[in-house]
Amino acid sequence: MKSTSTMTEKSLHIINTKKGIEALLRQKNLNINKTISNVKYEKRLEKLQEEMLILQQWVAKNNKKVIILFEGRDAAGKGGAIRRIIQHLPPRAIRVVALPKPNETEMGQWYFQRYINRLPNNGEIVFFDRSWYNRAVVEPVNEFCTKREYDVFMSQVNEFEKMIQDSGIYLLKLYFSITKKEQERRFKDIVSTPIKKWKYSEVDKKALTLWDEYTKYKETMFENTQDAAPWKIIKANRKTSARIAAFEYILKSIPYETKDLERIRHKSLRTILNE
Repeated sequence: MKSTSTMTEKSLHIINTKKGIEALLRQKNLNINKTISNVKYEKRLEKLQEEMLILQQWVAKNNKKVIILFEGRDAAGKGGAIRRIIQHLPPRAIRVVALPKPNETEMGQWYFQRYINRLPNNGEIVFFDRSWYNRAVVEPVNEFCTKREYDVFMSQVNEFEKMIQDSGIYLLKLYFSITKKEQERRFKDIVSTPIKKWKYSEVDKKALTLWDEYTKYKETMFENTQDAAPWKIIKANRKTSARIAAFEYILKSIPYETKDLERIRHKSLRTILNE
């Protein structure tokens, strides 16, 4: 831990703020450097959340429609990123879609049908915490679909996404990428934390064993599903950096008015923390 005698004046100022004091009090083991990092991250997050509200108001005012897909391995941090992005948005103007296993009726429908039913209305942003891309990776790896069902999906998905965009809907696709070691560490944290245990599913239990299979299908997905909407791969071993990167990509990709380019300019979290 860095002593106060070697700290910069700016660092001391951060520690002496309300946020700095709160960050210190939340720690079990006092760590000044970690406190400073947390405060800088929270300040950066607040600026991006303010800008996200401007984007949302533009969407609502102009009857625009936006879809943002969050994909990635189990425990990659998709849900946590979504929560930070929507934290200060009016709940009636957004929806988070995290669909359960299809029921008997849905299993008899065209695969994309239940997703079509959740597409945005005018003035709405819809966040998919996993999406139709379940059929590109999770389902074939775990044998939840047949090879024919997988092949049909892969032959249709680019045209499906082109139709979405041709109808005037903005479509963004984010993939949160973590290493095998990090996934294993997060699973251990989940199962050892009483309030997180519910997250650990039967699919999660097999994820590490099936790591290479997931990788194979993931790479095939990237290779063959870029035609209508490109993928943005977010390096997600560090959750804070991943959330900032996702925020910045969304804000840069939607051409909303009154965009504050200075506020959302790309700046890695590492750069921010070193300022």
